[in-house]
Amino acid sequence: MLAAGVLWATVGPAQVFADSPAGPVALGGARILTGGLVLALVVLATRRDAFRTLTRSAWPPLLAASCATGVFQAAFMSSVARTGAAVATAVAFGVAPVSTGVVERIALGTRFSRGWVVGTCAAVLGCALVVTPDGPVHVDPYGVLLGVVSGGCYGVYTVAAKRLTGDRVDMRAAVSVTLLIGGSFLAPWTLSRLPDLGTARSLLVAGWLGPVTAALAYSLFVAGLRRVTAATAGTLSLAEPLVATALAVLFLGERMSVPVAAGSVLLLGGLVVVSIPGRPSRRPERAGGLPSAAADAPGVRVRTGPRRVRRGSA
Repeated sequence: MLAAGVLWATVGPAQVFADSPAGPVALGGARILTGGLVLALVVLATRRDAFRTLTRSAWPPLLAASCATGVFQAAFMSSVARTGAAVATAVAFGVAPVSTGVVERIALGTRFSRGWVVGTCAAVLGCALVVTPDGPVHVDPYGVLLGVVSGGCYGVYTVAAKRLTGDRVDMRAAVSVTLLIGGSFLAPWTLSRLPDLGTARSLLVAGWLGPVTAALAYSLFVAGLRRVTAATAGTLSLAEPLVATALAVLFLGERMSVPVAAGSVLLLGGLVVVSIPGRPSRRPERAGGLPSAAADAPGVRVRTGPRRVRRGSA
């Protein structure tokens, strides 16, 4: 999960370094389309029957994740354009953990541990401090609304992907289809800027954004979803603004103010709290005495009843 967040955090700095003439929406569409195509080719080369695992029951969450992917790209980048990167990031990533937890509670009925609540509150507050701008802030109401929409889309995608991990589907095949369908929603903007996307700068940044920050990062994300709850994944996504801030300080010459430093510590502490698995007093057991993996997932409470003992048995 954290590895995916680190890779996603390089998207912004990569765009700054490349200074591509293509618009942000067109570049975002090219990113997920390229990532989906690369991942699909890898899946076909390693397991040809992978796409057959996408049965009829898998398509509802798959389509939900695809729609969330496409809408997130357009909404977030438009929010940045209207109200600035700081405000857009604060709104989107502040809403993302909460929306993920709420959607998971409604869709999957997952209960939240006390550690998740404390860690999430600390991480959200730290995120707000990390992206606090130094100068005057321009808050556009429509831009803020788009940031809320993008944060909600993140929650929908995470829960839909978590639902897919419970089915017997090849998750790499599922991610490639998600990226390709989501990218097709942005195809009008991508196709209209093909000349700009064909420049050396654009091709260079697309070579990093597509295969690495889309194909590889999303694969790592869904792999992590097998071991943690969707709510925990939403909170761990806040590693992205933390890493992005560190990259800006190290490579873009930005200074770390006192609020940003305090927010970084608070955000990092929240991520640590959420990442530590709880210690349930009793573990549910599977056949053969093996502990259930769900009992070890951070952010999950598992109820276990008293164990019945048959009289007269050894």
